[in-house]
Amino acid sequence: MWLLVTVAVFFLARYIALKARNPLFNPLLISIVILIPLLTFLKVPFETYYADNEWISYLLQPAVVALAYPLYEQIPQIRANWRIIALACGVGSIASMFSASMIAVWLGADMELVASLLGKSVTTPIAMEVSSHLGGEPAIAAILVLLVGLFGAILAYPIYNLLGITHPIAKGLTMGTVSHALGTATCAEKDPRDAAFSSLALVVCGVITSILAPSVFAFALWFGDLLA
Repeated sequence: MWLLVTVAVFFLARYIALKARNPLFNPLLISIVILIPLLTFLKVPFETYYADNEWISYLLQPAVVALAYPLYEQIPQIRANWRIIALACGVGSIASMFSASMIAVWLGADMELVASLLGKSVTTPIAMEVSSHLGGEPAIAAILVLLVGLFGAILAYPIYNLLGITHPIAKGLTMGTVSHALGTATCAEKDPRDAAFSSLALVVCGVITSILAPSVFAFALWFGDLLA
């Protein structure tokens, strides 16, 4: 039953998004706004809902693999601009981790929350694993990934238009670095070239975050002791 409800809500959300043509009407955001109150009102346990929709989760893997096709089409551009790509992904990943963790420590957050924040700009499986490894809460990490992805999917292209950013490398790398898979999906709807560089950044930043997150967390611990 809930599988049919989820599919129906998704198509309704897509229809509304296409009609509205406004970034605020993101299909995922609309689906959340409809489904969560519905499930809460009917008192449906998460386990029941997830069991009915479990097979949809399996589609995430082939969906990510499908992102390799637009990436393959941009191989000449990637080879020609690999230095820019490496620098952008490296700086973006480090800045994302440092800014979130330092602000959280400065505001007095406990280290469990700080550990959960470090992977907010990478895909959910990586963020949850990083959080778990550092002593954070994987569920919090997953929610933060969703929120960051939604913000990017909704606000990125209006910001590009406002600042006059038009190059697919610039748009794709920033989106993939900050808003992972949700941002990449938005890029795919706008321009396959944006999606190619966004999917590349998604992968590269995931690797960088996995490697450097423990060091950033150690620095956050030191910074927290310094403020104490």
